[in-house]
Amino acid sequence: MPVRPSLRLAAPLLACLLAGTAEGGATGVLPVTITAQPIAAFDKGSKDTRFGALRFVGGFSFTARGASVGGLSGLVLRHDGRDFLAVSDDGRWLSGRIARDENGVPTGLEEAESAPMLGAGGVPLDGKTDADAEGLARRGADEILVSFERRPRILAYRGFPRPFASVPETLDQPVPLRELRINKGLEALAVSPEASPLEGAVVTIAEGSIDEAGNLFAGILDGPQQGVFKLRKDERWQASDADFLPGGDLLVLERRYEGFFGGLGTRIRRIAGGDITRGALVDGPVIFEADLGQEIDNLEGLAVWSDASGATRLTLISDDNHSFLQRNLLLEFVLEDDRR
Repeated sequence: MPVRPSLRLAAPLLACLLAGTAEGGATGVLPVTITAQPIAAFDKGSKDTRFGALRFVGGFSFTARGASVGGLSGLVLRHDGRDFLAVSDDGRWLSGRIARDENGVPTGLEEAESAPMLGAGGVPLDGKTDADAEGLARRGADEILVSFERRPRILAYRGFPRPFASVPETLDQPVPLRELRINKGLEALAVSPEASPLEGAVVTIAEGSIDEAGNLFAGILDGPQQGVFKLRKDERWQASDADFLPGGDLLVLERRYEGFFGGLGTRIRRIAGGDITRGALVDGPVIFEADLGQEIDNLEGLAVWSDASGATRLTLISDDNHSFLQRNLLLEFVLEDDRR
C-alpha cells in the first residue's frame, strides 16, 4: 500500500506479457539487470551497528533494467540466504540470488528474473484489485503462499524459487470478509515452524482492518487453533509483514506514515508463539525501531533465516511504490537477543 503520494512510472510494457514461453511453460519471463548501491552504515549520523535487539549487517539500494521492478511487498529466502523470491503489489514475481561477500554481507541481486503472477485460470493477474499481492511465505521446500489485500484471499503456488508457470489454488482463510476494509486487507503472511506451539500452521494479519476495540484482525489458517485472533494495534502503526523465528515466536513488521512533516517509521514487535491461539488478543515488545534518521524506506517484506554460524538473520525489502521519490532497499540484520 502506498505510504505517500507518488508519481507512477509507466505500466509494464505489453511485451512483458507477450514475451513467449519460458522453461516450464511460463509466459512473460524476463531477465532483469540489477544495479546495487551499498549501504555501509544504517544510521545516517553515526557508525552504530546496534539498534534495539538487532545488529546491522549491511544492505543496498537497487535499480533494475529489463523489466518493471518495484512495489516489492513480500520476500522469502532459501535456508542459505541466497536464492530469493519476492512479490510485488502489481502482481509480479521477482526471483534470483542475493550476492554476498566473504563475510556474508549482502551486496546485490544476481540472475534476476521477473514474471507475471498467474491467477486461478492460468491467466496473468490483471488490475490492481486482483493483483495487489502483499504477503509471501514458503511452506515446505516447494510451496509458496501469497496473501492479497484489495480482494482478500490467499493463493498457493508451487515451484520455489521460480513459480512462474504455477496455477494456484485458493486456500480457506478464517477472517470474515465483511471485516476486511478496502486497501487494508490481508497484508502479512507467515508459516510457523513444525516444532512450535502452532505446529506449522499458517498465520495472516490484516494491515489496518480493526474490530470495535481497535485491534487488528488476524487468522490461523489450519491446525488445532484454526480461527480468528487479534493483534493489539497502536493507532500510528500498521502491519506490513511477519515471519516466525526458529523457536516459534512471531516477528511483526510495522510501519507508520504521518505525512510529509510527520515522516516515516518502521518497527518490529515480537509476539510469543504460545500466545497465538484462536480467540486470543496478542501483543509483544518492540525489539527494533527506526525512522528517517536511518536508512529506511517503505519496508514491507521480512524474511527470517539462520546463517551458517547459527545466527538468526532478518532480511527486509522495501516497496518503492514505483516512485522516483522512494527507493528499493534490501537491508539485513542479526537478531542478537534471540531466545531459542
